[in-house]
Amino acid sequence: MRIALAVLFGRAVRWLTRLRGGGSAMPGNVALLFAPKFLEHAFSQVENGIIFVSGSNGKSTTTNMLARILRAHGLRVFTNPSGGNLPQGIASALLADVGLNGLVVADVAVLEVDEAYSVGLSRRLSPTTTLLVNVQVDQLNRFFEPARVAKMLSTLADATSRNLILNADDDSLREIGHRLGKDSPSKNVSWFGVAPSLLSTAPHGLANVIQMDATKALERPTVATEVASVSPLRAQLRIGSNQTEVPLPARGLHYAVDAAGAVQASRVVLGETFDADLAVAGLASMDTVYGRGEIITVRGEDIEVIMMKNPPSLQMNLDALEARPEQLLVAVDEGTPDPSWIYGIDLSSLGDVDIVTGTKAWQIATRFAYDGHAVRNVEPDPDKAVEWFLALPRPTQGVKVMLVNYELMMSIRKRLGFLELEGGNR
Repeated sequence: MRIALAVLFGRAVRWLTRLRGGGSAMPGNVALLFAPKFLEHAFSQVENGIIFVSGSNGKSTTTNMLARILRAHGLRVFTNPSGGNLPQGIASALLADVGLNGLVVADVAVLEVDEAYSVGLSRRLSPTTTLLVNVQVDQLNRFFEPARVAKMLSTLADATSRNLILNADDDSLREIGHRLGKDSPSKNVSWFGVAPSLLSTAPHGLANVIQMDATKALERPTVATEVASVSPLRAQLRIGSNQTEVPLPARGLHYAVDAAGAVQASRVVLGETFDADLAVAGLASMDTVYGRGEIITVRGEDIEVIMMKNPPSLQMNLDALEARPEQLLVAVDEGTPDPSWIYGIDLSSLGDVDIVTGTKAWQIATRFAYDGHAVRNVEPDPDKAVEWFLALPRPTQGVKVMLVNYELMMSIRKRLGFLELEGGNR
């Protein structure tokens, strides 16, 4: 009875929040209020286990990629497609999929999981497989230091019953894999990464946390799926002993790394039934995850939205630009409490800025001026700034670019009429 009430009331709140355009967590909070064990119940009959995807950056894209690959192989997959990776976000995604009995009908669940919540969720949901993408500098106001994130992910690895898929080019994850090789040899640990020759050409590498004590540095393990080369929207992967070209949802080496992780995880989960051609088809079927290099069409004009989440992701996104944006809007608000980290970013791939907006507009404008980039307009009101930016003549080359932090990315998308975050789960 409690489960049915959780579904009914959660769906009612979901409908109401959609009417006002958004709100991915509130319906899940309501469902968990009525049935605190809603998550445990929902996944209790998933036939082939639960896959967790976690780490600092790339979780949403990697989760989406992995789900698409598994579906291309004929599996019924449940996932949380909107990036809601806290318990309430996962519960909200469930409300779009389950019946009144609250049960997920799927062969496998692929869940993006927040680093901090991964420990508690692993106790509740018992993942059979975990894919860890990286440990990077992120949310220092919340985590204080990357070492805490590494410890959380290490605890998640311990709680995973069968398979671990780790990034071989991440010092923190190499330490986790090395420890498990000694302490838990029964667990299957496999690796993905980037060919050293390719990684050496990346302007800022992968921006993963580096082990500063050379005496503790671990040898790079044998990599099962490796990025051999990358072009704007394609990558060559070495899958075992074979080379396969795969499509990418957006520019950048970091998206190729996400694809390698998703492919390796699918190889582990599928075993002998893995088919590289089906993996390519699955990757080709996915859309860009919202805000991650997403192209939206507004009033007949394409606009690229690049999210400014933290130093590593911003730097990798800037490194991936093919040319300086001819027209650029930058938007930062209180969702970035301390924007001083932007002083550590190499902005040389950007030119002048047409307009800066948000409550942090003047601080961001000062940062660009510090590097000699002209800022043509400062308008703290995002509504006015977006309208001004859209009214500019179309660029002679490329598209307009919006560089925005997470909170303003969500509100600007909503203002422009992009209300739907959750896709279908099948």
